[in-house]
Amino acid sequence: MASARAATPRVLHRIRTAPAAFVRHYRARRPPPVSELVKAPHPLARALGTVAVVLLGAWLGLLVVGSVRAPVGPMDTRMTLRPSLDGGTKINVAPLGALELDSHTAPVRLDVDVDSLDPDRARALVDHPERLAGLQDEVARDVQTGARDLALSSCVAVVAGAGALSLAVHRSPRRALTAGGLALALLAASGATAFATWNPKSVLEPRFSGLLSSAPSVVGNARSIVSEFDAYQKELARLVTNVTKLYDATSTLPTYAPDPSTTRVLHVSDIHLNPASWHIIASLVEQYEIDVIIDSGDTMDHGTAAENGFLDPIEDLGAPYVWVRGNHDSRTTQRYLERLKNVRVLDEGSAVNVGGLRVAGIGDPQFTPDRSVVAGGDPTERTAGSYLAGSLRAQRAVGAPVDIAVAHNPVAARQTDGYVPLVLAGHVHHPKTEQLPGGTRLRIEGSTGGSGLRAIEDDEPDPVTASVLYLDRTTKRLQAWDQIELGGLGLTTAEVSRHLPEENEPGATPSPPLSPKPSSKPSSESSVERSGRSSSPSP
Repeated sequence: MASARAATPRVLHRIRTAPAAFVRHYRARRPPPVSELVKAPHPLARALGTVAVVLLGAWLGLLVVGSVRAPVGPMDTRMTLRPSLDGGTKINVAPLGALELDSHTAPVRLDVDVDSLDPDRARALVDHPERLAGLQDEVARDVQTGARDLALSSCVAVVAGAGALSLAVHRSPRRALTAGGLALALLAASGATAFATWNPKSVLEPRFSGLLSSAPSVVGNARSIVSEFDAYQKELARLVTNVTKLYDATSTLPTYAPDPSTTRVLHVSDIHLNPASWHIIASLVEQYEIDVIIDSGDTMDHGTAAENGFLDPIEDLGAPYVWVRGNHDSRTTQRYLERLKNVRVLDEGSAVNVGGLRVAGIGDPQFTPDRSVVAGGDPTERTAGSYLAGSLRAQRAVGAPVDIAVAHNPVAARQTDGYVPLVLAGHVHHPKTEQLPGGTRLRIEGSTGGSGLRAIEDDEPDPVTASVLYLDRTTKRLQAWDQIELGGLGLTTAEVSRHLPEENEPGATPSPPLSPKPSSKPSSESSVERSGRSSSPSP
């Protein structure tokens, strides 16, 4: 026991004086710290994770708070920066649609939404037209102010978004600050890229959607615009001016609010091989939620088989297409259309049920491009119209009355008076409405093709016109119609007119029953309807 006690001091002395090798061996046998059990991430993976957090956070920040409301002239707008692979500028102008400009190449896009019209500022412009002279400068200043505010708002948005997301993911204030700084640097780099790639000529080739796709002339003759940056501001000012007048006039339209149960018919006519017509029709079908398209003829110019391919887009217009032959449409044209899906060809008084309506029609008996045949003139048209009237009378007798009749020539259409509530026609290239003596309303459409190539022959080309007819789904009677008129070649007008039949006005007596009578001079349009006009006139 004594020897053991004597040995203890010697052991302790040896431990205290142990060489470094013994210490290293002793430490190597200790378990590693907990922190060494977690493998540190690879630097590349760490960097990619930070970049992902920065991008996602900046994007969320722009979505949530990256926009500003800014007055531009009399309009209230919302300006927003959006992440984008292509960049550019998009201006949404309700209810006209949108236009897109390839203004820059950067990972951000500028969206400008025209939300509403300030009634006080608009009224001041209407009451004091002399103020329109200074509207362009005012709009330019407003756009610059809005862009500056948007830049500041976007900086706050990306920093806050990226910092907040990094803090939530990494739980590190230092890394959150780093993420916010990187997001700000990314936004600055995007802005520098947009500035470096700014293309003032983009205003010369805008892309249109919605109703604007039907009337690019709303922003003027783009090819004549001086290719400078201030051209963008001036054209925007002119667009705002026109839309101001449109909104102001729209507020005075006759009161009629179509409900979802209303049947909507798009009446087109005299397209005359104008390919732009299909884009116009497709846009109107989408915007007005059209149930049926009725074409009262002269879709072609010469009726040759070589022209038939022009008709193929009809299959993709998005609504059933009812067609009658015009005097520029051949039997070859008619046979080709009969083979297209979505097309209902009417002739010899035949009828179809489409969109909840019963529609009957007859093709034009004359084919005027054939110079080997002497045209029969109005007598031939009256004969065809009488044949259609007989078919309408027979169908009503068997309990299948027709709601709408269609003929190309108004002379033929007038023969149906008293046998149908509404008859549609074209041919004359000028819209008109008549209340016939027997109670039938005749609606003549203008040229949905702007008279085709004939538009370049006259000093003042014909406008592009179409009508949206609103019919009660129960009674099948016409409740109202919108006349849409877009400026032809070289014009810068866009008009929407709302018309109400006289019997639909407050306090009016119901329309009398149909009664066939000999045709007489029709009453003027102004005596049977009340209209309001929404206009975007030439600047």
